[in-house]
Amino acid sequence: MRNDLKGVDLLKKEKEDEQYLSLRPKFLSEYIGQEKVVETLKIAIQAALQRNEPLEHVLLNGPPGLGKTTLAHIIANEMGSKIVTSSGPALEKGGDLMGILTNLERGDVFFIDEIHRVPKVVEEFLYPAMEDFAVDFIFDRGIHARTHRFRLERFTLIGATTRAGLLSSPLRERFGIVRDLDFYKEDELVKIIKRSASLLNVTIDEDAAQETARRARGTPRVANRLLRRIRDYAQVKAKGHITRQVVIEALELEGIDTEGLSELDRKLLSTVILNYKGGPVGIEALCATLLVEPDVIVEVLEPYLLKSGFLIRTPQGRKATDKAYAHLGIQRPSTLL
Repeated sequence: MRNDLKGVDLLKKEKEDEQYLSLRPKFLSEYIGQEKVVETLKIAIQAALQRNEPLEHVLLNGPPGLGKTTLAHIIANEMGSKIVTSSGPALEKGGDLMGILTNLERGDVFFIDEIHRVPKVVEEFLYPAMEDFAVDFIFDRGIHARTHRFRLERFTLIGATTRAGLLSSPLRERFGIVRDLDFYKEDELVKIIKRSASLLNVTIDEDAAQETARRARGTPRVANRLLRRIRDYAQVKAKGHITRQVVIEALELEGIDTEGLSELDRKLLSTVILNYKGGPVGIEALCATLLVEPDVIVEVLEPYLLKSGFLIRTPQGRKATDKAYAHLGIQRPSTLL
């Protein structure tokens, strides 16, 4: 009997650990920031529920870590629907998509992350599925070829992209709700950090939360990642309590400076300044020098550096700004003034 109770306790402990590991809000009422996007979704969801219809297809655009995947799961929860997830690169063939679409039930949410990376041949299968809720099967070949239209249950497609400009017009126009997510304000990140700290069962001072938010690149995912590292540091070095000094020491160890720049961010800026005289420099040259893929620069590093004014993009390439020179402590040559 005692062993059985221990087993129950272990199961409870595992469920609690899963809750701590998942810091994502489950409903719109718990979601912090992106007020206009949230308000739009609230109205659309409420209207769809009143009509007893699935929600219109939704396209969410924005840099990584701003909550696109979280919003997709929230929409499914608010609609009381099941969510099926995939990604653009995973849908290599039309058959992959067909298998998913034909198994969707009425009202299900189909979430495709990085939808701009769906192959063109697969994308064309999405057009009738989104518009007419049907897919066309082709049997045989040549003069014996024949088609059969398979009716689908009405579902909601949610696409997430970090590069909306790469989406084709026919695909983009089939989304009824299109919203852009922007970087978070510092006070919004403070609220997110406090909420996450309570879920992680750690205490954090107000000024410590503000210091963490200031270095979180305007991104909730980064804020939560930093908080986990700070929690570990506080657990070992500060008896589990997070103060501003603990944040400073922990993030210095992580290589995150006062502006939230990582070692790779600073390396990119110093490369533009020192190797290419402040720019302009093309993406190919930067990738070759830094030994990173173009997607890392374009989708991960650049959005925050551009938003924060450390970097600018011109038709000729990337250029470092006065702010980048000042932050790295490098004097701009007079010839470049």
